[in-house]
Amino acid sequence: MTQPANGDPAPAISLPRDGGEMVNLSDFAGQNVVVYFYPRDDTSGCTKEAIGFTDRLDDFATINTVILGISKDSVKKHDKFVAKHELKIALLSDEEGDVCERYGVWVEKSMYGKTYMGIERATYLIGADGKIAQVWRKVRVPGHVDAVLDAARAL
Repeated sequence: MTQPANGDPAPAISLPRDGGEMVNLSDFAGQNVVVYFYPRDDTSGCTKEAIGFTDRLDDFATINTVILGISKDSVKKHDKFVAKHELKIALLSDEEGDVCERYGVWVEKSMYGKTYMGIERATYLIGADGKIAQVWRKVRVPGHVDAVLDAARAL
């Protein structure tokens, strides 16, 4: 699966979010959009990342930037995750994995000698023109939100 790169048009997104409302990437035309993919609700790294984006949401808003988190968790799981951690970002449910495939983040992973398919933690910064401005693959959570904020400010 090829992965979208800087300058490519961002693949379409149309998924239900926490609360059940449908979200389309095209809803944010004229705004910058951070799309971050994460493996699973309520795991330590995913929780830190979601709280990090929530804590900096106002900073992103001042530079016309929206945050969308995507995992294969259900809307119901997202609702519990949002309530438990008072998250203010939109969490989209890609239960079928179509969007994960289009963004090239559904990959073979390994842990303790076993291989399995899962979501690679990755972030895409999409400019107001709908093109990918920057990509972060194999994200490490510490410092990541600030790096994305700096890149968004530079747009």
